[in-house]
Amino acid sequence: MSDYTPRPEHKFTFGLWTVGSRGADPFGAPVRPSRTPAELVYLLGEVGAYGVNFHDNDLIPIDATPAEAATIKREFRQALADTGLVVPMATTNLFYDPVFKDGAFTSNDPRVRAYAIQKTLRAIDLGIEFGAKVYVFWGGREGAETDSAKSPVEALKRTREALNFFCEYVLDQGYDLKFALEAKPNEPRGDIYTPTTGHMLAFIETLDHPEMVGVNPEVAHEHMAGLNFLHGVAQAWEAGKLFHIDLNDQYPGRYDQDLRFGSRDIKAAFYLVKFLEDVGYAGSRHFDAHAYRTEDLEGVKDFARGCMRTYLILKEKAARFNADPEIQALLAEINADDGALAPFCGAYTPEKAAALKAQPFDRRALAGRGLHYERLDQLTIDLLLGVR
Repeated sequence: MSDYTPRPEHKFTFGLWTVGSRGADPFGAPVRPSRTPAELVYLLGEVGAYGVNFHDNDLIPIDATPAEAATIKREFRQALADTGLVVPMATTNLFYDPVFKDGAFTSNDPRVRAYAIQKTLRAIDLGIEFGAKVYVFWGGREGAETDSAKSPVEALKRTREALNFFCEYVLDQGYDLKFALEAKPNEPRGDIYTPTTGHMLAFIETLDHPEMVGVNPEVAHEHMAGLNFLHGVAQAWEAGKLFHIDLNDQYPGRYDQDLRFGSRDIKAAFYLVKFLEDVGYAGSRHFDAHAYRTEDLEGVKDFARGCMRTYLILKEKAARFNADPEIQALLAEINADDGALAPFCGAYTPEKAAALKAQPFDRRALAGRGLHYERLDQLTIDLLLGVR
């Protein structure tokens, strides 16, 4: 049996809010007790994680006194030292407190917008204090229930202004930090602005420092919209903008479920893992998910171990796919190229265009060719089910 033990080089990370989830939902009270950030770090050290990420208020409660904050940070830092865990990413909670009921950077109230920027500046400093290299923005309240209340164009302008401000702040402070934008189509707002990874990629190019800003795609957020997550990740990678990634699972068309990675759509999870490993993605594999509401502390550990174990199993399956002679022979046949059309490829020239226009093609023969995708897909299924 293969060894699926997580190791630091796998870069598996969890947020304090993931293993710290108390299992509450809109219909039920919490089922697990609160645990301190330090206790959660020790839990992650026990299950073999590489790192821990946090929102500002996951670590320091929003109303904590300076003395309370100092104690929490001291205990958290000691837990990191004891376990060897690192903090690769940090973010700001701009969605929970009632002040953000109409958004943070997109709020119609300029005082709320200013407070959101202030809160984020302080949170950036906190992330830097613990070594974060990536800073994620998820605009959970940056949206609307009625478009009578807010202009989406004005909302984009306000968001751009805030991100430009943060980029200049990071440059001025000399911080080694990149920003990653996280898209989601809806929930908790009726509609959230820049709802998909593609929207975010387009928006980034309008910023003053687009080189500092990438994306943090999340499986559940794209599947909620019925999209193929792999395709969004691939586009972000091709654009050089895959700065971070959130792994979980999700049934399409449902509320944001944050299921254990690979627990729902194992085939989609396989293609995702294969892509990340094939292209050599070097960032964190961050699990933004929660244990079932049925679980106690040991169940939370089972959840965390399960996320990492499934990733490693699928990583092994990806290697087998790449080494399988029958699969690779079929792919070679599907992608066969005898080089006959090479004169028409590459950059445009008038001569190429003229030659291509004159080239005869037998469209009926082209259309009649079977591509063997059914066989290829079944071979993939066989591999995933462990019968090859």
